[in-house]
Amino acid sequence: MVDVAALRRHNLVYVRSEAWLGLLQGQVQDEMEPDLLAWAELRRPAIFRRRTCGDAADIVPLGLPLPPGMGRKRLALACPPAAVMRTAPPPLLRDALPAAPAQWCQAIGALLESAPSCRCFGSLAWQYLTGLSYLADTSDLDLLVECRSDADARRVTALLTDVAEHAPMRIDAELITPYGTAVQWREWLSENPELLVKSHTGSALIAREALFA
Repeated sequence: MVDVAALRRHNLVYVRSEAWLGLLQGQVQDEMEPDLLAWAELRRPAIFRRRTCGDAADIVPLGLPLPPGMGRKRLALACPPAAVMRTAPPPLLRDALPAAPAQWCQAIGALLESAPSCRCFGSLAWQYLTGLSYLADTSDLDLLVECRSDADARRVTALLTDVAEHAPMRIDAELITPYGTAVQWREWLSENPELLVKSHTGSALIAREALFA
């Protein structure tokens, strides 16, 4: 059984095919149900989401962002832990590169040269994971970059600043601390003494010096 306490934001969750019908009850219109049951048969993932006050304590809270062709809905699902087959981190950017628009490839290549272990989420990740069309002309490149220290964060944000200056798409990156918390890279670059930090339990302001302490 999955350890719910170990799940982090953006983790992928793979649900047993036979459990999907129950997860979708009351979530979608009847005409959408065949497409979403096909999602289940193809073993496409859902994503771990933040728990809300309406979620029962004994469920795994999942989200399902649908592509534009399926109405771009964001479904909130309540999954029994026993229905989870496995979990996985978001895809590596280098693995998702073939799903990216051709005009993005030079910028992504520059990122991978210095940050080969960074991961992606958002439209590029879902297009790679499903083969469906998620990306649009206005899509951002959403990244997750692990940083173990202030020095790591300085190196990574310098790289992102350099690449973003010439990239054809907007770059939205989160710096992930060893504790699993995240801060947006432009937030870290600010002079603010307190930073808005996100985790799977919510958001909070913390002192800048405490981020990697």
